[in-house]
Amino acid sequence: MKLILGNKNYSSWSWRPWIAMKVAGLAFDEEVISLNAPDFKQRLLQVSGTGKVPTLIDGDIHVWESLAILEYVAEKFPDAKLWPADRAARAHARAIANEMHAAFLPLRRKCPMNLWRPVKKLALDDETLANVRRIDAMWTDCRARFSAGGPFLFGHFTVADAMYVPVVSRFHTYAVEVGPASRAYMQTIMALPAWTEWRSAALKEPWELPEDEPDWPVVMREEV
Repeated sequence: MKLILGNKNYSSWSWRPWIAMKVAGLAFDEEVISLNAPDFKQRLLQVSGTGKVPTLIDGDIHVWESLAILEYVAEKFPDAKLWPADRAARAHARAIANEMHAAFLPLRRKCPMNLWRPVKKLALDDETLANVRRIDAMWTDCRARFSAGGPFLFGHFTVADAMYVPVVSRFHTYAVEVGPASRAYMQTIMALPAWTEWRSAALKEPWELPEDEPDWPVVMREEV
């Protein structure tokens, strides 16, 4: 398998399938393409229906969209247990994974992923704070109801955790205040060797997308 990614410093959507596959111990190659590369769309459209990252290539099968990639990998490698075994827990995990895919736009726009950024508190508007409160409550609820036997949202690492890894990064980078259960969960995610591997690679990347350049909001909204 080959996973095509955007900049590791910025591409939160790329991070999601990458970290799930890493934690699951799956073998795959990767190719990183800078989000502002002049031929970005041209190269991606050859393998992806949307011309965006990430895209998984598995022989003749091409899968784009982070959650679709995660579903494909979970189905192909059932022993990786990327969904909870219990039906109720699995249904809940799918619901919150899809919620991440479709929601939280104020948080994404106010707190774009940027691993180069020093940790510093940012004043948040009401819409962003509402997103934070929802995620904090969600994590706390999952930890209380489904996490017996492990430190992740559903005990062991699942697709749901992968979908929220970039949110952990955002909360950490912008010093967002959350409750004790969510804070402990964040520490668990940030202690993963795969987290360290991704972050170390991001800090070594040569590309920079200044937040004040005209294309920044478009890049963040459409690709990241």
